[in-house]
Amino acid sequence: MTALVSLFVPGDRPERFVKAAGSGAGAIIIDLEDAVGVGAKEQARSVLRRPGILPTGVEVFVRINSAGSLWHEADIDALVGLQLTGIILPKTENRGQIEDLFRSTNLPVVALIETAQGLAACRDIASAAGVTRLAFGSIDYAADLGMAHIREALLSARMDIVLASRLAGLPAPIDGVTTAIDDDVTITDDARYAAALGFGGKLCIHPKQVAPAMRGFVPSEGEIAWARLVIDAPKEGAVSVGGTMVDAPVRLRAEQILIRAGAMSDIASIV
Repeated sequence: MTALVSLFVPGDRPERFVKAAGSGAGAIIIDLEDAVGVGAKEQARSVLRRPGILPTGVEVFVRINSAGSLWHEADIDALVGLQLTGIILPKTENRGQIEDLFRSTNLPVVALIETAQGLAACRDIASAAGVTRLAFGSIDYAADLGMAHIREALLSARMDIVLASRLAGLPAPIDGVTTAIDDDVTITDDARYAAALGFGGKLCIHPKQVAPAMRGFVPSEGEIAWARLVIDAPKEGAVSVGGTMVDAPVRLRAEQILIRAGAMSDIASIV
């Protein structure tokens, strides 16, 4: 998953697949789990098997049901032979779940950390064979611990996931869903907060969330101007730029800001 913003779409609503793919999100996640009722699980699996049903021009993932659930094995069987970017495994709690799934499908796996057990094992999960990224299921995690879904309560979990990703050499993890759909300010602010903590993207549940979430990952004009000043400054040792000391770690931060700004240039039309 290279995309900054990924959009869930219910697996039993194929008429929404193309719309989701055209939302501006870099990836869509066809959901067989929470977005699909018990009575529609088989229908959603059969949709995936229809010729030509998977959109093109966008990364396509499928979120299957969790390991140990009634639908897990049937979901895996439905994915055999499909041309997918990867699989999202919800409620990942140990590396064995990832490695079993990877052996069964030969598809890359994004581990969704959503429980206390998953968080406790996230460093081990991050080093599992087949895992390509971690993601944070913040709503389920808060429910598992009986805590409020607020930044203060979730900060330590977010930082554990960012650190686990870095230690394993994985890309920056994907932050969880913002529940607000029509509040662009909140969505953008949540994405900006996630970026500040070291997350590299965000999960969305509605097409309306995509553009404001993207905006949150775009460095501000002030950040870009500062980064350019730092990069243009002399490279030998520590120097002063605008009254602030600049050395190697500060230059690295400036480079990261400019890389992020460049990566966002192709989506400028929607932000």
